[in-house]
Amino acid sequence: MTEELRTSTRDLDELRHRLDAWLRRRIGTPVAVSELSRPSSNGMSSETLFFTVSLQGRHGRCVARLAPSAEAVPVFPSYDLRAQFEIMRLAREKAGVPAPRTLWFEPDPAPLGTPFFVMERLDGQVPPDVLPYTFEGWLLDAAPARRRALQDATVGIVAALHDAPFTADDLGVLGRGGLRAHMDAQRAYYTWAHGERPIPLLERAFDWLEAHWPGDPGPDVLSWGDARIGNVVYDDFTPVGVLDWEMAAVGPRELDLAWMIFLHRFFRDLTEALNMPGIPGFMERDAVCQKYRELTGYTPKNMDFYELYAALRHGIIMARVWQRRIHFGEQPRPDDPDDLVLHRPTLERMLRG
Repeated sequence: MTEELRTSTRDLDELRHRLDAWLRRRIGTPVAVSELSRPSSNGMSSETLFFTVSLQGRHGRCVARLAPSAEAVPVFPSYDLRAQFEIMRLAREKAGVPAPRTLWFEPDPAPLGTPFFVMERLDGQVPPDVLPYTFEGWLLDAAPARRRALQDATVGIVAALHDAPFTADDLGVLGRGGLRAHMDAQRAYYTWAHGERPIPLLERAFDWLEAHWPGDPGPDVLSWGDARIGNVVYDDFTPVGVLDWEMAAVGPRELDLAWMIFLHRFFRDLTEALNMPGIPGFMERDAVCQKYRELTGYTPKNMDFYELYAALRHGIIMARVWQRRIHFGEQPRPDDPDDLVLHRPTLERMLRG
């Protein structure tokens, strides 16, 4: 987990020149793009670029999100950057969620080789994925009360998003909603990512979910999709930025809650496997759901189902990421395809109940 995961095959110097030329045309006045770099601690799907824009003596720090090129073995089959751009804007305007301010969307692939959008860059701290925050760093070192404040504030983001007054027209950019549509999309994604080399453990998880389908999945809301602390920028343990909206969808409230709980469990399990304590008592189901209930009046239901669904979804994604590493020669292909699921022991225990 200490190695940087490759997300791009594009040359940074070439990208800087092309981004500079695009921005000059877009703004219609001389600008300069400098300090172009990629993040190293988070993000494994879309390509992310950090850069500074200088205009008439003023400097602005920006972030560009690009769909990955085909030769980079994309994690997802498609990247609707326009939908991400619009949902970030709506989350900020209608839910008060501190999503970064969106600046420009470029649908034409010609300037950088793929569509992209640009947003403001926010200052603060993000719990890292590499090396995971459960191993070291500011969150692990914090007092339990401060971690609890961060946890409650993050649940508050999800609560505000779910309770916001979005209209059907607002969310139309995301397509059909509901748990069944969400699951159908995951099956299609699994087939695209792993159809040539099926992963039996993930197929067993699909079967379990069908056998335990909720009688009432609950009301549909705007789901952030990748709701986890590793996608939040914090300033003094307070959220100031909510990132990564590419998995946004319309579906039950529990999708985000279960994803938030399971993704911490994933990092906790990695830590405990090395006989390290991680962060005991953090992001546990009862506390997360209790805080959500206090904020919204809604009691989360069927959480065993939704947490296993989160484990399945994460398994599909991470197995695809591991296939990318195999493609780039960063690791060998395992003999057992189930070993592509990094949380295999956890998912197997969940399936056993």
